[in-house]
Amino acid sequence: QVQLVESGGGLVQAGGSLRLSCAASGPTLTNYHMGWFRQAPEKDREFVAAISWTGGSTYYADSVKGRFTISRDNALNTVYLQMNNLKPEDTAVYYCAADGPRWGPIRAEVRDFGSWGQGTQVTVSS
Repeated sequence: QVQLVESGGGLVQAGGSLRLSCAASGPTLTNYHMGWFRQAPEKDREFVAAISWTGGSTYYADSVKGRFTISRDNALNTVYLQMNNLKPEDTAVYYCAADGPRWGPIRAEVRDFGSWGQGTQVTVSS
């Protein structure tokens, strides 16, 4: 099973940017679709973005489309989430997750991802 460690969270003012990283160890991320999810206090964990194992396909939640960009570097076994124009409602713990090894279309449900990181806190002040 792949092990995931997120980094890059922090406190930022509204309108600012952060870049989250997710470093994997264990099996190579090749053949794993990857996703980012977030969970705000007293709310369910929700989908943010996903990327296919080749990096050729991406999918975003409507709430972040146009502001966030997911990318990956399979040579470095790392996935990224570039977050621009951050809003207070983006405040949450952000989790990296792996779906695989598998082929087929990328998925966006929590139950589809078998490996999770410990999360990194993102706080956006107004």
